[in-house]
Amino acid sequence: MDRGGTELRWGVEQRLEFIEFRLFWDGHVNRSDVMEQFGLSVNQASSDLSRYIALAPGNIFYDKSARTYVRGLDFRPVFEKLDAGRYLSQLRSLVDGVLDRDDCWITNLPAYSSTPSPTRGVDPVILRSVVGAISRSEAIEVKYQSLSSPEPRWRWIAPHAIAFDGFRWHSRAFCLTEACFKDFVLSRMLELRGVQDSEVSGVADSDWCSNVSLEIGPHPDLSEAQANAIALDYGMRNGKVTIEVRRALLYYTLRRLGLDTDPDARNPQDQQIVLLNRDKIYPSGGSAAQ
Repeated sequence: MDRGGTELRWGVEQRLEFIEFRLFWDGHVNRSDVMEQFGLSVNQASSDLSRYIALAPGNIFYDKSARTYVRGLDFRPVFEKLDAGRYLSQLRSLVDGVLDRDDCWITNLPAYSSTPSPTRGVDPVILRSVVGAISRSEAIEVKYQSLSSPEPRWRWIAPHAIAFDGFRWHSRAFCLTEACFKDFVLSRMLELRGVQDSEVSGVADSDWCSNVSLEIGPHPDLSEAQANAIALDYGMRNGKVTIEVRRALLYYTLRRLGLDTDPDARNPQDQQIVLLNRDKIYPSGGSAAQ
């Protein structure tokens, strides 16, 4: 990445992002923070702080009484990754056990928790095989437990992508058995027994390669104050927000947002949002059922 005419190496850029993250959220950062987070020497950490000062002199100054670097009054973020989403994603990763406390950039953690989700057990060996098949353009033979079959069945699939529906991880793949692109839940893949070359490309998966624009607005039966609150929740402007989603993930997105049923079937305070362009998404009057 180019910063002030200088191309930064990835490792250096990550450390400068860390310095900026601590300055923004904690208001201060010191040399030992950088040393402990990245396992650096005193000289390396000092060099990174000097580099950040040169990059953004208005963002940081040394407070001699506190003996630490503090956030400047004219602080302006240099890195685009400094946002609320990244802070909150670190909290969520801690809750889910994905991120260890030592790897978290947040110094003073607030009390936090989240609604629990059932564990979705994905076999790491199967995941490795699926990811490898994607990178090598291969088809793999998997023993798969589908909802439509009472017993697991062996089938050949050519995976080309990984997707998350908010609850489960899937592999988007061409099913050689049924000759179509489908979603396969990774936790339902029980065994592997074959690998072969595949000429199927994800480019041919039209549902994966095309996007759908969902226009979301507050439920029309909410009061003005309630509608304003929902607008704030979803970042709506002029009563709506547009969400882009791959057509292959449309069903899951609508289900997760509670938009897969008739909005009149639930209390407006429970439904909260509606799909404003339903006629464009389902021109024939169909539903989101799959």
